[in-house]
Amino acid sequence: MVSTVGNYDYVLDWEFKPSGSIEFVVGLTRVLKVNAVPYTHIDQIKEEIYGTLITDNAMGVSHDHFLTYHLDLDIDGDANSFMKTYLITKRIKDKNIPRKSYWNVEHEIAKKESDAKIQIGLNPPELLVINPNKKTKPGNKVGYRLVPGSTADPLITTDDYPQIWGAFTNYNVCLTPYNKSEKWAGGRYVDQSRGDDTLAVWTEKNRNIENKDIVVWCTMGFHHVPCQEDFPMMPTLSGGFELKPTNFFEYSLVVKIVLPHHLSWHNCTK
Repeated sequence: MVSTVGNYDYVLDWEFKPSGSIEFVVGLTRVLKVNAVPYTHIDQIKEEIYGTLITDNAMGVSHDHFLTYHLDLDIDGDANSFMKTYLITKRIKDKNIPRKSYWNVEHEIAKKESDAKIQIGLNPPELLVINPNKKTKPGNKVGYRLVPGSTADPLITTDDYPQIWGAFTNYNVCLTPYNKSEKWAGGRYVDQSRGDDTLAVWTEKNRNIENKDIVVWCTMGFHHVPCQEDFPMMPTLSGGFELKPTNFFEYSLVVKIVLPHHLSWHNCTK
């Protein structure tokens, strides 16, 4: 699928893999937005020009790209929960053991919308949508894990008007209970919005999201500092994220096991 926003084409695609994972990919390409300037060499520039001089008398404007995916997941039913799995370093207190530390996991179920606002850092928790009412044969809760890919945080201040409109970019992941009227993260018309009907405003209600029909909002981000190779036709800049089955299937879908079956041979005796 291809959509055009401003001077860019966004090529959106997804793939269902044999492992049960679902991969979402977006590619940015087309003509780079430029502004005319009097300069032909960077040595002539004595002030901020808000971009990169990419050719004579043309500047490529520094900018951001943010895309928000509305993921209405129903994991084996519509009563789901959002679980954060933290990887925790622990010290070994037993002096008879030569090792000094190990790591383990701690699970946290998000009960309210405020518990599910995630900014992806260097060591983020694993993010899972689970069905707390369904279990696999060994007793694990069925679910799918969100693996974020291209993430970026907004660099303008929160009181700046573009950021008031685009406050849905404040977090890389948010959750809301399903509401048919809550469809557009930045409002129906972002550049005409006053920021009063956006994902950021909805989540301030701090509604219950445990064991509910929930929606995951995944925001991808790109900071784009133009370079000479981006002009006049920009090479494709790609990014994406993935949904991976986590205890959703009873066995690995990659391993194809053919069960043995009895064969009778006429020349064989019992």
